[in-house]
Amino acid sequence: QVQLVESGGGLVQAGGSLRLSCAVSGLTFSSTAMGWFRQTPGQEREFVAAVGTSGAVRYYANSVKGRFTISRDNAKNTVYLQMNTLKPEDSAVYYCAAAGAAMALRRNDYKYWGQGTQVTVSA
Repeated sequence: QVQLVESGGGLVQAGGSLRLSCAVSGLTFSSTAMGWFRQTPGQEREFVAAVGTSGAVRYYANSVKGRFTISRDNAKNTVYLQMNTLKPEDSAVYYCAAAGAAMALRRNDYKYWGQGTQVTVSA
């Protein structure tokens, strides 16, 4: 059974930082790309960042480029999202996802999803 468990969300002031973690079990973690997505009420879930199997290849949404960093630790089966210089518009439920492939950028290409963690950025 594949499980993805996010942690690290919370309330932070604008300009602050948070680090999200996602612990993965039940699949060969080192063989799958990992991604972070986010969703606000009434909106579609949107791509935030993705990292390839080795961690060397990374992609970001333009809205977070330069502020967020995705990374992974294959020894710990964990993917991270370091979020700096947070803005109120970054407030959302953040989901990690496992693609089951070497790289994926589209939401529909991800097979497994976590339950989400709330990030709220106050002005």
